[in-house]
Amino acid sequence: MNPSGGTGQVGPLAGLRIVEFAGIGPGPFAAMLLADMGADLVRLDRPGGADPYSKTVVSRGRPTVTVDLKDPADAAGTLALLERADALIEGFRPGVMERLGLGPDAVLARNPRLVYGRMTGWGQDGPLAKSAGHDITYLAVTGALAAIGPAEHPVPPLNLVGDYGGGALYLVTGILAALLSAGRTGRGQVVDAAICDGAASLMAMFSELASQGRWTDQREANLLDGGAPWYRTYPCADGRHVAIGPLEPQFYALFRRLAGLDADPDFDRRDDPEMWPVLRAKLEAVFLTRTRDEWCNLLEGTDACVAPVLTLSEAPGHPHLAARETFVTHDGTVQPAPAPRFSGTPSAIRSPSGPLSLSQAIHRWSGEGSFRS
Repeated sequence: MNPSGGTGQVGPLAGLRIVEFAGIGPGPFAAMLLADMGADLVRLDRPGGADPYSKTVVSRGRPTVTVDLKDPADAAGTLALLERADALIEGFRPGVMERLGLGPDAVLARNPRLVYGRMTGWGQDGPLAKSAGHDITYLAVTGALAAIGPAEHPVPPLNLVGDYGGGALYLVTGILAALLSAGRTGRGQVVDAAICDGAASLMAMFSELASQGRWTDQREANLLDGGAPWYRTYPCADGRHVAIGPLEPQFYALFRRLAGLDADPDFDRRDDPEMWPVLRAKLEAVFLTRTRDEWCNLLEGTDACVAPVLTLSEAPGHPHLAARETFVTHDGTVQPAPAPRFSGTPSAIRSPSGPLSLSQAIHRWSGEGSFRS
């Protein structure tokens, strides 16, 4: 497998045509995923550029067309491009595309099969729909942020849970589902992907546990939030950390044996929350007796469920990730390889041909695509 691919490989979405209106965060990330899977994307960006973050990795795999959507000629050209597309991605505030003459009514009237993907924080309606926000504020109202971090205060988990987990991944899922529907019915539709909705959806398991009385609103007091002493990170003698997660009894028993904890009866009471502070303190002392790599030499690769906490610069060198080519170097930049993997139609990082004009983009989609039967 060569996940950095080049132009010779095509993925499972080969032939799918998508127009991406450049933005920041989850919209470009969703477009990257679709491009990795073989979709043919054209990224429309305003003069001067709208996205200061997506330069080489998140913007990979698609050419950019500079357009001024307030210019009547560029707006008309954009509509002509959308007539030839299977889907679009836009992440403006509600009402912006409509004011530009590119809202769903106008576009679907000219291309009834189009899937219109809308990526926002608050969604297309509701009291906050037109308000500004960011990942941290969308997580704050869903219960997700309150559950993450130490007991003293919540900590934003980068912008992974909101922008990318609850946003981009739900947008991709919605677009692909709507494309399946359009293939059956001949009718496109709007996909309203709101980060607040997706983040709330990601909390389904914890809603389930709360309904059973097995999850509390207190941070660092539950099974998976760092409260359980056997599901958290610990500093080692060199200041680096290990992550442990022997949840199942048999894995916990092996962890105890390999870590030399069998003789301490306190560790028999692993499921007693009143003992958790005691066990955490004991494990903190134990892990400080060796370096991170010494602990990993002893425990990693066993069913004790222990791994080193690696930095982003260390991760590509981990033996397992290196063997799977989880990270690749493409155009001189180390970056994550496409995911997931397909046995018959492998994804690839494709190098775009370079910037296009709007007329060139329209011309390259002048024929019928394979998704437009």
